[in-house]
Amino acid sequence: MNISSSLPKKIEEIIRERKQIFQRELSNDDQHFVAQNENLLTDTVITLALGKNILLKGPTGSGKTKLSESLAAYFGQPVHSINCSVDLDAEAMLGFKTIVEIDGKSRIDFVEGPVIQAMKKGHLLYIDEINMAKPETLPILNGVLDYRRQITNPFTGEVVKAKPTFSVIAAVNEGYAGTAPLNEALKNRFVTFEIPYISGDVLLSVLKQESILQDERLLQQFVSLSADLMTLVESGRLPEEASSIRTLVDACDLALYIPAMRAVESAIAGKLDDDREKAAVMNAAETWFA
Repeated sequence: MNISSSLPKKIEEIIRERKQIFQRELSNDDQHFVAQNENLLTDTVITLALGKNILLKGPTGSGKTKLSESLAAYFGQPVHSINCSVDLDAEAMLGFKTIVEIDGKSRIDFVEGPVIQAMKKGHLLYIDEINMAKPETLPILNGVLDYRRQITNPFTGEVVKAKPTFSVIAAVNEGYAGTAPLNEALKNRFVTFEIPYISGDVLLSVLKQESILQDERLLQQFVSLSADLMTLVESGRLPEEASSIRTLVDACDLALYIPAMRAVESAIAGKLDDDREKAAVMNAAETWFA
């Protein structure tokens, strides 16, 4: 993880303390996320060290999940995840009751969900696509996200107080079908960071790191293709997923074994439903690979 070496001394002390608590040091395998602006890494590390919640805003495939994984690894903290949808309910977040058999006798046990587990253990909680959840579902987390850092479990009556190392990282994809704007009360409980797509030399270094393709010339052509696709996205001719880093890595991997045009057709154009959008991708690819 390429982070500034100029972190304040107090923040470095907090990071060391957490690593001692969770007994895990950062390894080379944890260095996933590369930012277009290195200040992003420094600022998100400081925000988490101060015990604040983070909201990551950016398009699909821009690296929001990668950033959260890298932050967790940097602090040495395990992560509990929630993937939001319209079906998300309190049980999926907090846990549920179930009947278990012990020594031939039945009893009701409570299986703790990701929110309760993360709070009790002082781990990080990652909430993916938080704006996909129904607005009436999320207020249950208000006390978890503010200064109280606690919740009364409606299923057990237990008052759960989070450990000091507990924090929340949430991610949103704005403007997608099925999403709803976060209400002000919820947004005010987060420090917000924009996660843009990466480009140029930064993207090239990510492709070298993430893809099995290592041909410098071919990778550079994919970087150029990515720039063209982002231009098409910005003009409204393509959806954001067409310029996803994830799909670009898929295309690079395939291009190690098949022609680049076929790789682009399967990994990028093939994921789109509109024929005009598919044609726009392939026309852009012809510029570099025909």
